[in-house]
Amino acid sequence: MAWRHVRGAIDLLAVTADDLTTAMKSIRLLAYAILDGTQVPIDRVADQKPYYSGKHRRHGVNVQVIADPAGRLIWASAALPGSVDGLTAARTHTIIDTLTNANVMTFADKAYQGARGSIRTPFKRHRYRPKLSRWQKKVNRAHAKIRAIGERANATLRTWKVLTRLRCSPHRATRIGKAILVLHHDANPTYRGYGSMPRDRTLRIWRHRFPDSLESDTITTLPGLWSYITPRNPTCRE
Repeated sequence: MAWRHVRGAIDLLAVTADDLTTAMKSIRLLAYAILDGTQVPIDRVADQKPYYSGKHRRHGVNVQVIADPAGRLIWASAALPGSVDGLTAARTHTIIDTLTNANVMTFADKAYQGARGSIRTPFKRHRYRPKLSRWQKKVNRAHAKIRAIGERANATLRTWKVLTRLRCSPHRATRIGKAILVLHHDANPTYRGYGSMPRDRTLRIWRHRFPDSLESDTITTLPGLWSYITPRNPTCRE
């Protein structure tokens, strides 16, 4: 019964998370955005090949993150197998096209070279080309100072213990990530997108879905809902 409530609460929170179209209402107002990806480690599964990242030399799932100029987490994508590189993941989630159509200047690292549009990446020295000029190196240093701030958004996700290493099915990673995004925005209203579902409605849905929960009357806030879930779910379970 306890795991039924845990899974139900995570699924409920995931449903209330903003999609990219909704998040763009706030992203398009930024001076610029920062795009980056993070690898969430997972246990080895039967169909392990798609989830093995040669870059990180471990199994995991790829999550794309958009941050504001202060490095605050604005939006996180659905999880893809770890073997998918950052550029492919960004194209799969239509992040590049969406940011370009909204004319949002976005800074990203060398993994996104070739994205074009409004995505700005550092200069990269190729094997048979001359070394980077002094001007190009200066541009790369300035670019790195801006992009490094975006690592704070990745760190925000990694501070959640459940993402230290997922021990459930990789297919649950997306819902867990979306649930964390909702809880993060609720705890930090400044980061919250315009389209988020009000917390009172979220709690009403919870009580309607689980009327037999003995502790439902004590849950009055989303942090309270998470504190109800966490002791029963130190990691997660499929």
